[in-house]
Amino acid sequence: MNRIAEVLNERKKLLIPYLTPEFPIKGATLPLLEALVEAGSDMIEIGIPFSDPIADGPTIQYSSYIALKNGVNLKKIFNLVAEFRKKYSTPLILMGYLNPILSCGIKKFVQEAISNGVDGLIVADLPVEEADELIKTSNRFGLSNIFLIAPTSSDERIKMISEKSTHFVYCVSVTGVTGERESFGGAEFESFMRRVKANSKKPYVIGFGISKREHVLKAWEHADGAVVGSALIKRLSGAEDMSKYVRIVYEFISELKNGVAEAKK
Repeated sequence: MNRIAEVLNERKKLLIPYLTPEFPIKGATLPLLEALVEAGSDMIEIGIPFSDPIADGPTIQYSSYIALKNGVNLKKIFNLVAEFRKKYSTPLILMGYLNPILSCGIKKFVQEAISNGVDGLIVADLPVEEADELIKTSNRFGLSNIFLIAPTSSDERIKMISEKSTHFVYCVSVTGVTGERESFGGAEFESFMRRVKANSKKPYVIGFGISKREHVLKAWEHADGAVVGSALIKRLSGAEDMSKYVRIVYEFISELKNGVAEAKK
């Protein structure tokens, strides 16, 4: 069984952090992944850095720029995932853009992802209507496809995305790019969540703009999970050494997950 399915079968509210590999420094990825697991992350998204990340705000764009400078490519990411898999079973989801996947070749990409321990894939700039080849290949090798639902998505489109997604769908809380926000929720958000609930047959998580414990709780009221990305990346931008990076990740995710910022032992 796919590791994502195993976690979903536990029927608990999920916290899913996003990490840019080799940010803020080379060698940071594995220690930070370990800290995310120890802090209670249910799944983890790993970004595939790209030079034109149209769905990402300034914070993740900058982290992608640093990651590319630090030599991150698909081969490096797959190697890091394989190393992670030697110790941990937490589901890993790659999130990126279509161009690097096409450059690799869809079949080769999916095979490499599965053989190294990747569980799922989000392609931010791939409309579900154009994803048939990726879906077919992913189904063949066991890679979970997760498609995005926006507040502007019609009820019919929500139904279609739910059907095409393998295990769950990703709801974008606001129209626009990723980024840390002070407020989260409101009447439009709740209306959007009601429409998703009425039209999706799959579990769904919510992301974009989640940066506080209260945001996570609000997301959990309406969805099966909360995704946090820019808020975590922003906190890493101000640290000075590896031990501080690890402590920041552990304490921040502990606070979001449990309401308590546990100290890293």
